[in-house]
Amino acid sequence: MQLHDVWFLLIAVLWTGYFFLEGFDFGVGILTGLLARDRSERRVLINTIGPVWDGNEVWLLTAGGATFAAFPDWYATLFSGFYLPLLIILVCLIVRGVAFEYRHKRSGERWQRGWERAIFWTSLLPAFLWGVAFANIVHGVDIDREKNYVGSFWDLLNPYALLGGLVTLVLFTFHGAVFTALKTVGDIRQRARATALQLGLVTAVLALVFLVWTQADRGDGWSLTALVVAVLALVGALVALRLGREGWAFLLSGLTVAAAVAMLFLALFPDVMPSTLDPAYSLTVTNAASSPYTLKLMTWVAVVFTPIVLLYQAWTYWVFRRRIGVQHIPVEEG
Repeated sequence: MQLHDVWFLLIAVLWTGYFFLEGFDFGVGILTGLLARDRSERRVLINTIGPVWDGNEVWLLTAGGATFAAFPDWYATLFSGFYLPLLIILVCLIVRGVAFEYRHKRSGERWQRGWERAIFWTSLLPAFLWGVAFANIVHGVDIDREKNYVGSFWDLLNPYALLGGLVTLVLFTFHGAVFTALKTVGDIRQRARATALQLGLVTAVLALVFLVWTQADRGDGWSLTALVVAVLALVGALVALRLGREGWAFLLSGLTVAAAVAMLFLALFPDVMPSTLDPAYSLTVTNAASSPYTLKLMTWVAVVFTPIVLLYQAWTYWVFRRRIGVQHIPVEEG
C-alpha cells in the first residue's frame, strides 16, 4: 500500500469520525424543534451536546485540511464545483455556533426562541446537504480533462443525490434520538426512545434503497460487506432500543453511520471524484495526490498528534457522561 492509498484511508476515517460524532450532534439540533415540548426540554437537548459540539467539528476541519494537503486537485475540484452547497454548510455551521453561545445571553422568550430556531435549521440543512454532496462525489460529476467541474448547481440535485441527502438527514436524526435517549432521564428519555424507533424504520427503508443503488452502480465485494454491516447494525440498534439498552443502541447506530460512510469510500476507491464525461478525466488517488515527500511528512505529523486529539476528546466525553433532565435546568435558565 502506497502513501496516497494510506491517506485516502485516513481521510475516509476522518470523515467517518465526523459523521459519527456530528451526526448525533445534528440530530439533537433537529430534535430541538421536533421532540422538545417547552423551553426546559429544549435546554436539556442543547445541554446534552453543549460540551462536545465544537469538538466534534474538529473532525471536519481535520478532514478538510488533510484533503487539501494530501490531494490538492481533489480539494480544488470539490470546493470549486460544490461551492454553493459547501458555502451554505459553512454559513450554517457558523450561525449554529453563534446560536449555541448567544441563546442564553438573554432570558427573553423572543430572543431564545429565535436562536433555537437557528439551531434547528442550521442542523437540518447541513445534515441534508452533506448527503447530497457525498452522493455526487461517489456517483460522479461532470469533470473535464483539466480536472475542472463543468456542471451547474442544479446538476448536483439529481435523484440519487437527493436520496442521499434524505438518508443522511433521517439517519443523523435517528442517531441523535438514540443519543438523547442515552443522555436524558424522565419523560423526554421515553419519548426520545419512541421517536428513535419510528425514525429507525424510515431510515432502514431509505438507507437500504440508497446503499443498494450505490452497490449496483459502483460496488464491489468490500462495499457489499460494509452494506451488510450497516444493515445488521441498524437492526441491532432497533432491537437494543426495544430492550431499553440505550448504550448498545448508540454504539450500533454509530456503527450504522460508520459502515454506511465506509461503503461510500470503498465504492469510490481508487477514484476520489469520478468524471461522468469520460472515465479518463476522473480524479484518482494517484493523479490527485501530493508529492511523496509531502505525504511522508504529513504521515509523521499524524502519527504524533492524532493520539493526543483522540485522548483529549475521549476524556471530554467521559467527564460529561452523566444523564440530565428538566430537573437539572435552573428556573432562571429555562
